[in-house]
Amino acid sequence: MKRLTPRFVERMPSDLEDGILYIGIETGTILHRCACGCGHEVNTPLGRTDWSFTYDGETVSLWPSVGNWSFPCRSHYVVKKNRIEWAGAWSDEEVEAGRRADRALKERRYGTLETPLQNTEIAPIPTSVPAPTKPRWWTRVLGRLGL
Repeated sequence: MKRLTPRFVERMPSDLEDGILYIGIETGTILHRCACGCGHEVNTPLGRTDWSFTYDGETVSLWPSVGNWSFPCRSHYVVKKNRIEWAGAWSDEEVEAGRRADRALKERRYGTLETPLQNTEIAPIPTSVPAPTKPRWWTRVLGRLGL
């Protein structure tokens, strides 16, 4: 398979066709069958710490690369303007380093999700609510930048 054809869908189909890139804006995910032809379903969730895509009205590009390290084929490719561009194979060490980097990125973005409650200090509930203050100009600028 050398190309994937984008298909925007409201709901993901239960049976995927080869060569189709199913894009679910509402579901925040893109599905397709592995580009190597092995038939495995590839799920690429969309998000700031996951995948993103661009659509130019005709073609779709997906970033970062798709590394199917859990599949027997261990295929690795980039979808660029509907075309499959094969990327190099990764060693087990490179795969693990990539997974660690992904976890670190998610923890920086969302915080650690597995915090044991017994080790967490709970702040006292304030008895009075402070009066709202007007944000400083630099706070507004940082907010607009998403920082």
